[in-house]
Amino acid sequence: MHLLRLRHLAAALFGTILAVAPLLAQDLASFEKRTTVKVLPNGLTLIVCERPTAPVFSYYTLVDAGSADDPQGASGLAHMFEHMAFKGTTEIGTTDYPAEKLALAKVEIAYADYDAELRNLVHQDPAKLESLHKVFLAAQAEAEKFVIPNQFSELAEQNGAVGLNASTSEDSTQFFWSMPSNRLELWAYMESSRLAHPVEREFYKERDVVQEERRMRIDSSPTGRMVEQFLATAYVAHPYGRSGVGWESEISQVTATEADAFHKKYYVPANIVIAVVGDVKASETMPVLEKYFGPIPAGPKPEAMTTIEPPQFAEKSVIIREATQPFYIEGYHRPDYRDPDDSAYDAISDIFSNGRTARLYRALVRDQGIAAEAEGFSGFPGDKYPGLFAVYAVPLPGHTPAQMRDAIHKQLDLLKTTDITDEELARFKTRARADLLRGLADNEGLAHQLAEYQTRFGDWRQLFRDLDKIDAVTKADVRRVANKIFMESNRTSAQIDFVPPTEKAAASKGGAQ
Repeated sequence: MHLLRLRHLAAALFGTILAVAPLLAQDLASFEKRTTVKVLPNGLTLIVCERPTAPVFSYYTLVDAGSADDPQGASGLAHMFEHMAFKGTTEIGTTDYPAEKLALAKVEIAYADYDAELRNLVHQDPAKLESLHKVFLAAQAEAEKFVIPNQFSELAEQNGAVGLNASTSEDSTQFFWSMPSNRLELWAYMESSRLAHPVEREFYKERDVVQEERRMRIDSSPTGRMVEQFLATAYVAHPYGRSGVGWESEISQVTATEADAFHKKYYVPANIVIAVVGDVKASETMPVLEKYFGPIPAGPKPEAMTTIEPPQFAEKSVIIREATQPFYIEGYHRPDYRDPDDSAYDAISDIFSNGRTARLYRALVRDQGIAAEAEGFSGFPGDKYPGLFAVYAVPLPGHTPAQMRDAIHKQLDLLKTTDITDEELARFKTRARADLLRGLADNEGLAHQLAEYQTRFGDWRQLFRDLDKIDAVTKADVRRVANKIFMESNRTSAQIDFVPPTEKAAASKGGAQ
């Protein structure tokens, strides 16, 4: 159920949602009347939900492939392709595609020659390498003559698109925006075109952008580097242990040819769900969607991942010593979202972290005054495959990660030895129901949920059925699950210990001698 991503609710809302359960039952019946699902002959799944409250619609395209699907040696490729999806198509973003296609082919040939010499570490010829690099740069410059920068995004925005964006998680890649309903056919043309006919234009220029993104998010961020090392330590086999944005050495060497192969494998209709929600009628909209999305060539759905993370049998830890804000995080391996106890994990997340009444906030922030922040969350870095239940705390000045660790373990031990209260369990269930209602409140949120649940469960109605799982959670379930995963042998921790700058500088100086 953590696909719903429990959000914080103000206490003032609690009194207004006592009758949520019957309302949700009514909503399900209402949604069934207004929601149409169709699987096209090529395998692509379309969902249309009618909500004529304003003359707009939102869409959500979910490709069931994310960073965990990056090929070995090409981490960051899924994220890279998300960037390339805004570069246009064979008809958008170019002044002359036939000529551009030839120029892009020459770029790939030139890059392959340059890359081969770059990798020739034993007999590399510096002069030859420089010459090949110049040929590659010249080929790039020639291809860029045909590019109309940002035309895809500008065309959408000129026709009223707002919230134009995309994201790549470990589990999937998403594209979304909202638009006036009278521009639905234009959207269908644009979205189907970039799914069926993307062009890897300005690939190496965009690769530089992704590398800079990595430098900002990971390399220049102590916390970013810590989390990256934390995941790499927690996983020994599964791709969840790889950097989602990509390892520097691999980002710097991925090619447009590899991106094209990734698209051919994962961006097949059978691996895509598209939800459209708003002022649309299924009887009129479906034929339009079939017209544009139906011709996308079919392909086999990618094979399921076979790598299974082996059980962890010994505690693992990472310690970073820097002159920066101390930090502590630990994680415990847990099953994926299909596990029967999934809602019990959500209950623990809620009881630990949902607002100022949550246990971690009360204990570490309010009562002991040792932390600025403290939170627990489930399904990290993803939940399509077995992930982690993680807990972190940021110590206040004068306090250490070791103190955070001890305080967190006391709270985990309480979950294992003492039942949660009736009030805590009731608050979790009330907030979960309220969160569902809030997630259905706007077109964009509903489109997201419909696409997500249709992909994960094969039926969007599971969005409502999950409430039965929530209602079934008991105090005994929470205690049982806590004892099952919060074990020392199942724990991986990472921390940043503060080291004074002078001490660090002296250590660096000593290491250089």
